[in-house]
Order: sequence, then C-alpha cells, then structure tokens
Amino acid sequence: MLWFPALLAAQRPAGTTPATAAAAALAAERQEVAAGLWAEARYNYAYWDAVRANWDSAFAATTSYIAGRPAPTDVQFERRLRRWGALLNDGQFELFPPGPIAGKVARPPLALKSIERRAFIMDYASNDEMRVARPERLAEILAVQGIPAADWIRDSVLPEIPAGTELNRWERAVVRMLEGERGTALHLLLRLPGGAERGASVTRSVPNNARWPLETPALEVDTLPDGAIWVRINSFADDEVPEKFARALGEAAREGPRHRGLIVDLRETTWTPGGREHGYAILGRLIDKPILTSRWRTPQYRPAYRGADSPDSAGAWLQAPSDTIWPSTRREGTAYSGPVAVLVSARTAGPAEDFLVAFRAGHRGPLIGEASAGSTGQTTTVPLPASWQLRVTVTRDAFPDGREFMRTGIEPDIRVDVHVDDVLAGRDAVLERARAYLTELARR
Repeated sequence: MLWFPALLAAQRPAGTTPATAAAAALAAERQEVAAGLWAEARYNYAYWDAVRANWDSAFAATTSYIAGRPAPTDVQFERRLRRWGALLNDGQFELFPPGPIAGKVARPPLALKSIERRAFIMDYASNDEMRVARPERLAEILAVQGIPAADWIRDSVLPEIPAGTELNRWERAVVRMLEGERGTALHLLLRLPGGAERGASVTRSVPNNARWPLETPALEVDTLPDGAIWVRINSFADDEVPEKFARALGEAAREGPRHRGLIVDLRETTWTPGGREHGYAILGRLIDKPILTSRWRTPQYRPAYRGADSPDSAGAWLQAPSDTIWPSTRREGTAYSGPVAVLVSARTAGPAEDFLVAFRAGHRGPLIGEASAGSTGQTTTVPLPASWQLRVTVTRDAFPDGREFMRTGIEPDIRVDVHVDDVLAGRDAVLERARAYLTELARR
C-alpha cells in the first residue's frame, strides 16, 4: 500500500498553513489506517459468509467520515473503526490503537454482567470514588446519563461490538457499556438489591491499556459441601493452569468416599490469546482413551477464483484434520476417572470452546448451561499503519465431523437459563444443576 500515502500527498494543495498541513497529515494517516483495515480483513478473515453488510461501502463511509469537518477526535476515530470492524461478526476481532490513543479510552472500575439482558454490577474496585458512589454489588443499572440502559446499550454500544452470536454480543456490550473518553463522568440510575433506586456518579478512570483492577485468578478451586470439586478456569493463557488443575485432581482423590465428582466451570473463560494446548493438557488428565480435537481450514488466496460467486477470493481452502489428545502418562499423573460436568455460558469463548469440542468428542460428561460464544479459531495479529494493529480470525474451526458452530455457539447437553431472581437470591442455577447431576450418578 505504498501508493496510498503518495496519492494522498499529491492531492494536498500548496501554500497551506502549518495547522492545515498538520490536519491534512493526520487525515492522511487515518486514511492509511482505514485502508490497512479494509485490506487485511479482506485478505485474512475466514468467515466472509457471516458478513451481512457491504464491506467496501463501509470503507467508503469511513474515509468520508475521516475527511469531514470538524475532524474527528482520536476517540471518535477509534470508535468509528470499531463500529466498522464489528460488521465482520468476528468475536475475536480486535483493534489495538497506539498507546497514546488507547490511553484516552477508559471505563469505571466496575465489573458488569448481563443477566436476562439487564446490566448488573457484580463487583467494583474499592477506591475513593467508589466509596462515595457506593455502587452496591448486584445493583442493576437502570439508566446511563438519563437514557434507559437497554436503549443506551442498543444504540451506543452494540454497533461497536463484534460477536459470533447475538447473545454473546449483548454480553460483551454490557461489559463495555460504560466505556468512553477517559476522565469523563457518568451518572447512573441504580436499582439496589432491596428494590430502592438511587443515583451514582462514576468516572471513566481505568484506561484500556492499563491492568484491569478486578482481574480474577486464572484458576480457582473449592470443595462443595456435597463433596464435588468445583474448578473455575477463568483463563487458559496462564502456563501454570494445567499444573494447578492437576493439584485440584489430587484434592479430589484425597476426598476418598466423600468425593462426589468434578465440576469444570468455563462460564467466565472469555477469549484470551493462546491457551488451547493448556486446555488439551487438562483434558488429557480426564480421559483413559484418545479423543479428537476440532478440525480447521483456512482460506488460500487464489485471484483466479475471484468472481460473482466468490467475491472474497476464498475459492480454495487449506484443510487440517483433527488432532488427537492422548491420556496422561504415568509420569504426568494418573488420569481422573470420576464423573465430570462442564459449565458453559454465552461468555465461554476461544480456547474454552476448543476444550468443549474435544470434551464432547470424548463423551466424558455433559455440558450444562447456555450455548457458548461461537468465537474460536486461530487468529493473526497484523500491523497497520501508524502503529495500529488488527487481530482477526483466520481459520474456520469445526467438530471432528465437520459441523461448524460460529453462528450458534456450542449447545449444551443440559440447558439451564440464568434468571435475575435466582441471582438476586444468591442461587447459582447452573452450578446447582451440575451438582444434582453428580448426585443422580452417585445414587445409581
């Protein structure tokens, strides 16, 4: 794309002022970023049949927006690119702006979750502002800046959220619903768990390029009163996760006759880079015979295939068969032979879905909860002009029999919907159903 800056430079009129020249240079740089996004997504993305909008028209609209007056701010430009990228419906799509721009976008230190498509505060980082705002846990956000929360999410947030399924799109939109220009204030209307309503003012203070203060451990383990071992895997990216999981299995073995079974909770295992092999290592400790992983294919660019029937030029595919996960060796530790249930939600994505595919192929136990996010596959991160970066999915992953799940997610064996009344009452309906399943097995 070396021609693009030169073309833009040739269009600049002579005799401009320094301010005008700087504005023109910024506009040219942004046009280069947009051109890079258009080209790299067109060349690398594996799911063009999932794109319902006209990608080229969106590019033209973006370039017109960049050239508009007044010129968009950095934050406005970044949001415009995210809105454009969301048209791919790629749950793993991400734009990484350069540090100075990333630092201008922030959100309050509130952990939000969608329950029946309503926004609830699950936790918050304790600081001076939060001690004044007092955003109680399990408080529902009814309105933002005087706008009903559902309208705020639908109009201002959803268009910028890429996702494979509509439920996952809403889940991710709630998490990011308070994101915006760093340092700006938001007024929230809250409904407290007891039913009372009150306002709260919060500031977008945690920039996107900073460590999130409410980050959870990669793996957490509890022994439940009925003897079930409850393992919550929040990220497969941590290199220590397989070993920590092995120690959890050791705890299960020490429970002896009291032990009821193993519950692997992947409901909060959202997308993280890497981690697929860690999930497979964990599965190796749960099986006594080989199982198959997902299969995948990636587009091969063949210009001769371009035409009305294949506008994305992906007329040829490089295919890769399923790999095999083998049981753990004696050196690695004895495989766990007790009953297993896996909990899933619309937030379960990336390497966690790779885990689900292989787990189901091994017929090791049920998946309990909601359909997963439909957002997995290998990704590539490519550089764009002006130090921007783009991450996009480059493979189509499927079950060993070839069934894809990008648009639907992976359906559970036992469906359990999460309801607001249960959450407010402190009941975890999905976990309770898994415990009931293990109890039923123990009684047979």
